Amino acid sequence: MGAGMSGAQAAAFRRLALAAAPEAVLAEVLALNEAVEERTAPLDPARLSTLIARASFAEALVDAQGRVAGFLLGFDQDATHDSPNFRWFSEHSEDFAYIDRVVVAPWAQGRGVARTLYADYAARARARGLLRMTCEVNRVPPNPESDAFHAALGFEELAQAIPLPGRMVRYLGRPLADWPDP
Repeated sequence: MGAGMSGAQAAAFRRLALAAAPEAVLAEVLALNEAVEERTAPLDPARLSTLIARASFAEALVDAQGRVAGFLLGFDQDATHDSPNFRWFSEHSEDFAYIDRVVVAPWAQGRGVARTLYADYAARARARGLLRMTCEVNRVPPNPESDAFHAALGFEELAQAIPLPGRMVRYLGRPLADWPDP
């Protein structure tokens, strides 16, 4: 069970590898991403397929009815990924796992979905010998919910950058060694 999730909440979701997900689940992933695109990045079916194929971690949590509660796409340091944020970590870090995006459905927020996905990815990354979990959080446009979430998990700011016009981000990192097991 993931950190921050009660036994009843953990039992309410099952893990699903996006590489094996049915089209209806992938369509829901796209819709969830579109709803928060300003805070993540655009995603169409072709791009989603490419990211899933290249990702080290591409999973969703779904409820008993098959609704997507949330999903996470993550890339280990040696992955092929064209994100300017991933590139920054590649140039400034070693032995890292990078969270490209995590999106939680509005109906599932506050139920430990993101914490569970992070903990699952952290456990896999740690098992592969990686030392640090990394991500970026928008500063412009602001994302205070994500700032609070990452602070609660012990992430610290490593740098700030403007990877794209109109977007300023904070690069965050956290050691994997003391991450609680899922």
